[in-house]
Amino acid sequence: MMQLFNDVCFECSKLITNRYSTSFSMGIKVFDKRFRDPIYAVYGFVRFADEIVDTFHDAPKATLLKRFREDAYRAIEEKISMNPVLHAFQQTVHQYGIENELIDAFMDSMEMDLHFDRYEDKLYKKYIYGSAEVVGLMCLRVFCEGNEELYQRLKASACSLGAAFQKINFLRDMKSDFDERGRVYFPGVDFTQFTNEDKLQIEADIKKDFDDAYLGIVQLPNGARFGVYLAYIYYTKLFQKIKNAPATRVTQERIRVPNRRKVALLFSSALRNSLNLL
Repeated sequence: MMQLFNDVCFECSKLITNRYSTSFSMGIKVFDKRFRDPIYAVYGFVRFADEIVDTFHDAPKATLLKRFREDAYRAIEEKISMNPVLHAFQQTVHQYGIENELIDAFMDSMEMDLHFDRYEDKLYKKYIYGSAEVVGLMCLRVFCEGNEELYQRLKASACSLGAAFQKINFLRDMKSDFDERGRVYFPGVDFTQFTNEDKLQIEADIKKDFDDAYLGIVQLPNGARFGVYLAYIYYTKLFQKIKNAPATRVTQERIRVPNRRKVALLFSSALRNSLNLL
């Protein structure tokens, strides 16, 4: 019956992914079946930690985050948890050798959001690494299935893809981050005087991340490549929409790619994949 409990825990992480992110959900669905549950588990873990610091405004965030961190390590040590998200995550950690360093860096970044609302250059780089790049590395551990040479070869590209996704999220969510949490992530940027020049500089940085990431995407194992490419395509389309918008619009609304457009991108990307044109 333990398998039933395990299955239910992974199903919980799948539900979390589907409810919180259309883009990542569609990408995961086209992974080879063996990769889906562990990636759902990674997403469920990072999503719930992020939810504590971003959403629970009337709750003791620091206490909840500390408890979540302690519970995660207890689950990893004991190889079981009655928290379904942490149980699925600990199984993935053990099966694919996800290092504590990656988990520590991620949780440290979540904690930073409790103490900082401005991120100058050194803090910004640390935050990007912990909140996004290490998530890419956790997923890469899954995709490489113990192939250390492949993991080391693709590490830099995985970090670049995570960084690009996060920086686009920062642009997309600039208004809510500032209005609801008083945060501005980009170094040297004044939200109240965000200019097209500021935006162009940020976009150039994201473009470089995307270029570096693509070099690694095409080297991923077959069962993972298309799903990661699909997420990459979704985000490049969102990036293009943001690039086409003036800075004033970015500070006034959340720019999105409609779901019907995401479905169209799924079919066009599937065609490119079937023709080996990635």
